[in-house]
Amino acid sequence: MQKPSVAPGLTSGALAESAGVNVETLRFYERKGLLPTPPRRASGYREYPTEDVQRIRFIKRAQELGFSLVEIKELLALRVRPGATPADVKTRAEEKLADIRRKIASLKAMEKALKKLNETCSGHGPMAECPILHHLEGDL
Repeated sequence: MQKPSVAPGLTSGALAESAGVNVETLRFYERKGLLPTPPRRASGYREYPTEDVQRIRFIKRAQELGFSLVEIKELLALRVRPGATPADVKTRAEEKLADIRRKIASLKAMEKALKKLNETCSGHGPMAECPILHHLEGDL
């Protein structure tokens, strides 16, 4: 009787291509503890489990939503933590949403201030009379 075949793992290049990243990104994720260091084949090549494709896609999508690598590591840990619930994940997402809203408010305030500064400057005349530079040099 023949042994059931086990799906072979992926090389670094194959994993990177399947997940839509480059090989250096894999190494970076390993160094940051987001991706477990894979075992090596007899040839010395790393052999990643096929489920790491999904893990890397998870990391990339979480980054696109603004989660930091530390926060992503926490989300990955929640997936396997006994007793963790979807409410725990939702709490992290709500915290990130609040953080993003604070950043948007800060960016809007910066935009308003810079717009006002730009309106005070004609773009002509001597540099010593530039209102933008005067403002930036002013006391806080």
